[in-house]
Amino acid sequence: MATLADLKTLLSFEQEIIRAERPFDETLDKDPISYYDLKQLILSQEAEVMVAEVNHSIIGSGYALIRDAKPYLDHEKYTYLGFMYTHESHRGRGINKAIVESLVQWSKSRGIHEIRLTVYNDNLPAIRAYEKVGFKKHILEMRVNGE
Repeated sequence: MATLADLKTLLSFEQEIIRAERPFDETLDKDPISYYDLKQLILSQEAEVMVAEVNHSIIGSGYALIRDAKPYLDHEKYTYLGFMYTHESHRGRGINKAIVESLVQWSKSRGIHEIRLTVYNDNLPAIRAYEKVGFKKHILEMRVNGE
């Protein structure tokens, strides 16, 4: 579980995520940008920020955030996963899987079994990683530039 003392490292992870995702999204604003309010997520009772450590160094992260579901769905709440990051030197070792499994357990401990995340359609390595831990494609969001 992350603490406020981890914030500097987690903010650097966020920038690595943005850098990696920038090629998949031409609508991202110019740097500097931020995706998350990490401090608020760490402090929230409705969220869990998980980290993975090796030799007292944080090498991976992810969060789970409880959200209200749309009124037409068969569940009132769901857990949204985000901020999934594994340091490049530790990829392929099951870090992401361990973080996802911990966040799923956190969600289930709160009685929530619907768990979702979003990933860019062209981010094939991330899609494969999520499929390995049981996620399935569900909906595709599309866009057009109306200029």
